[in-house]
Amino acid sequence: MPIGPGPHASVSAPAAHAAAADSATGWIRPPGGGSVAGPAPVPALPSSAGSAGSASASVPGPGPAPDSGRWRPWRFRMSNEVWGTPTVAGELLYVTSFEVHALDVASGRRQFKTRDVAWSMAVADGRIHASDGPSLYALDAVDGSERWRLSTDAWVYALRADRGTVVTATRGGGVQAWEASSGQKLWELTGAQSDFETTEAAPVLHDGTVYVWQDARLRALDARSGRESWSYPIGDAGSCGNVPVRVTPAPDGNVYVAAGTRVLSIDRASGRVRWHFEAPAVFLAPPAFAPGAAVTGGGVYLADYLGTVYALDAATGTDRWRIATEPRQSADPVLVAAGNVHLGAGSALYTLDAVTGTPKWRFAAGGEITGAPAVADGRVHFGSADHCLYTLDAAGGQLRWKLATGGEITGAPVAEAGVVYACSKDRCVYALDAAKGTGTRTAG
Repeated sequence: MPIGPGPHASVSAPAAHAAAADSATGWIRPPGGGSVAGPAPVPALPSSAGSAGSASASVPGPGPAPDSGRWRPWRFRMSNEVWGTPTVAGELLYVTSFEVHALDVASGRRQFKTRDVAWSMAVADGRIHASDGPSLYALDAVDGSERWRLSTDAWVYALRADRGTVVTATRGGGVQAWEASSGQKLWELTGAQSDFETTEAAPVLHDGTVYVWQDARLRALDARSGRESWSYPIGDAGSCGNVPVRVTPAPDGNVYVAAGTRVLSIDRASGRVRWHFEAPAVFLAPPAFAPGAAVTGGGVYLADYLGTVYALDAATGTDRWRIATEPRQSADPVLVAAGNVHLGAGSALYTLDAVTGTPKWRFAAGGEITGAPAVADGRVHFGSADHCLYTLDAAGGQLRWKLATGGEITGAPVAEAGVVYACSKDRCVYALDAAKGTGTRTAG
């Protein structure tokens, strides 16, 4: 159904304390479509108002159906609540309920399920690595057969797997590394991450290095040996604004760190701090890195808890622009794709030009945005607490289709090969044509 403009109001972003946008208003297009950077007044475009809670509406966009014409959208209903973000690996889709379920991506038919709860899960190297809290186990990703199982000394609240290593974080400040193929313990440390024991704030495993916040220092450890490569005195929780330190390793050879109101760029090899940026409000989400020069939209992008979006030059840390949206409690990073910055703030999805910061569009959903959006093939997909999964045109913000489910969308949708997958608190997993949406049939 066509979406018309809503009420209009101006939004401004002072240099130091950017005001939050009114969640009930849209942005107004400036005369001539001029751009804005830095602390100048921020123009706005018309709001696209979504109708919340209605029956499933469809505004098909152009594009072929996924695969051949034989594929059809499907829905799989669990016997228990489903949570988190689905994982696609090969021909299977993995979701966590009170067990891990492996569903065929083409038909939605369940291939197997585990006999154990999986509070944490990671799929890598042909294995499902999971924990039910007091134990850690690995299963064959194709048939679900058990590879190994062991008891942990404390409750596992987060799990990462990459390049043959599994890293767990346990209650009470423990961090452990395990050989992924056998479960052999490689190393362990204590007193780490103890102020914020959440999945989002857990140690980061990337490219053979584990980044851990321990004893007021950010430490880079070799994933196999636990040997420290470097450390930096990032400060304790109090000096970091009483929010978790968030870490983003980037392909340019640096790691970008948000620590309270600070943003740092650290050389991944040496631990040398390249630059430091200070903001007026704390960051709850990690930085997002986009490769390329600033003139093409490359840089480091963050949103603070007030909803102010910052674009920093990746080479110098210079504040290229900052734009106010609305208060944002999300721990998800902003998403940078195809020259646009997308973020959910409150019940609206905002899109900004990555180069200039010029607001492009704002789409109002019927409830809080849940999870991070997914962007693929010129479309942006996201879920809302209003029980709907939305698909918009990424360039203009027009509603392409939406699906009303029986519960809040959990985690984030996944868009791959022309299909968008999403989980809902109605105990269902959905696989939809990313271009057209369409209804679903229940998988056998």
